[in-house]
Amino acid sequence: MNVRNYQKELEQIIAETAAGDDPAEVSHTVPTLLLHACCAPCSSYVMEYLKSHFAITLYYYNPNITDAEEYGKRMEEARRLVRAYNETLPGPDIVFLEGSYEPGRYLEAVKGLEDEPEGGRRCEVCFRLRLAETLARAREQGSDRFCTTLSISPLKNAPLLNAIGEELAGQDGGPRWLPSDFKKRGGYQRSIELSAEYGLYRQNYCGCVFSRRKRKEEKK
Repeated sequence: MNVRNYQKELEQIIAETAAGDDPAEVSHTVPTLLLHACCAPCSSYVMEYLKSHFAITLYYYNPNITDAEEYGKRMEEARRLVRAYNETLPGPDIVFLEGSYEPGRYLEAVKGLEDEPEGGRRCEVCFRLRLAETLARAREQGSDRFCTTLSISPLKNAPLLNAIGEELAGQDGGPRWLPSDFKKRGGYQRSIELSAEYGLYRQNYCGCVFSRRKRKEEKK
């Protein structure tokens, strides 16, 4: 069985873009990327890694975070980190873009899957919802590529995320999916270090009411 190495694929794309060998990247000196952000800690390493290679718009779209206060807290941390990186890291300034807050849309999408285990079908529906919206916004923005920070988590299924992204991108010839597995090459560990360095709020559950319930049960 041929197992794809998404990190190597990403490195190859970066190398080709830097060398000017990618004929599809002709409209911008630096290719544009709409990067879906699940939270500031996960975005920390990803933005640090990609900032000098792409003109990034960080897109915060997370209707799965069903608690409005939690949603706002995570969003402001992501916004704060973008400001800090624009002041300290080389490369084009990162643009922060807030999506619509639609917890009702998420709850409707996962209806009937409430008792699924973490990492199961409910999560797949959630990934697809967020990535489809990211692609739609990338199309509106005229972005060259789109991607998500979710693959940095050891608890997230990187092959599934990449499969969904590629499937969505292949439907119309619009923005292309950027393959990734950001946890590779110490990415997850680096995100922990950056979270400490910038004093980022690190949540202890994914965001939905179901993962929060599971976490509370585990604590008990």
